[in-house]
Amino acid sequence: MAGTTHVYAGVAATVGMTHSGTLGGIFRQAEGDKKWEHLTNGLPEGAEVHAITVHPTDTDTLYVGSTKGIYRSTNRGGKFEHLSVAGGDPDIWSILIHPKNPRRLYAGATPVDVYRSDDGGDHWKKLAHPPLPDRVIMNFACRVMRLDVDPTSPDDVYATLEANGAMRSRNAGESWEDCTADLIRFCEQPKYRSRIGSQTEIEGMLDGHALACSAAAPGTVFLANRMGLFKSGDRGEHWEDMEIGRFSPLTYGRDIRTSPHDPKILYAALSPAARSTDGSIYKSTDVGKTWTRFDHGIKADATMMGVVVHPKDPNQVYGVSRVGQVFGTRDGGKSWSETRLPEGVRDAYCIACG
Repeated sequence: MAGTTHVYAGVAATVGMTHSGTLGGIFRQAEGDKKWEHLTNGLPEGAEVHAITVHPTDTDTLYVGSTKGIYRSTNRGGKFEHLSVAGGDPDIWSILIHPKNPRRLYAGATPVDVYRSDDGGDHWKKLAHPPLPDRVIMNFACRVMRLDVDPTSPDDVYATLEANGAMRSRNAGESWEDCTADLIRFCEQPKYRSRIGSQTEIEGMLDGHALACSAAAPGTVFLANRMGLFKSGDRGEHWEDMEIGRFSPLTYGRDIRTSPHDPKILYAALSPAARSTDGSIYKSTDVGKTWTRFDHGIKADATMMGVVVHPKDPNQVYGVSRVGQVFGTRDGGKSWSETRLPEGVRDAYCIACG
């Protein structure tokens, strides 16, 4: 299968909830095929998959974060091995492969903790517990939704939390600092206040979903949250609204990614809300200054949950909606295809390819 592009989607079964499905786990589709395979060899039954990360240079290797720990496959999901983490199997929501040292990995969990491996995932260290106050009390435990490293300062690690803002480490995760105060400042204005499931109207600004760094903008962090897209040009000290509403009628930020081929190019997954009947993918070619809709000719039936660029082919970009629609282009956005994950999928969380 080497040389073949595969697309992977991670799904939560969420049985018993109003949006419940009957299938969870990870699904794989080969380029040019319409069939989705449910990958189960080595993954425990009932595992809900929240994160899939394909190795940037060895695309046979992928890492999976799930409710039952971390798993690795070296044959594109044909078989998975369980990666032991000291203290048990944390519920993993994000996995990052370091952009300069691919043997170093970070994993973000719920309840909030970060783990690091320096040997490709064979061994994991639980890093210092982030000393952030519990500002927002939701009906779920706070989680580390996305991690990224500034490629121009490789010991600088950033994370966004659902729902508790953002944090950073200047020493490869050995200690953490809160980067949330300036996000809360926005809530002095009514348009940035939002409360759905907590005790406070700062909830929306702290409802972080994804963040990204770029070699084209040293010291800058891009953040996607419920209230839109934001950026900090001083390593998370201060934040500014990127005002995505100037370019898109959809402003709920679910994902943001930097192209691995051109650091000036960013992609974002935007929707009206967490559970909606619309969603789209937007692209910026100037490090987030301006945006245009990228996914022409498709219609998402639900919130667009993720977007990803093929690590070896800049023309291939894929997105996934919450209800399991997978959209893809192989010609740089000129044309798009849509396939649907199997019946029973109701809560797709993540998309990967390689």
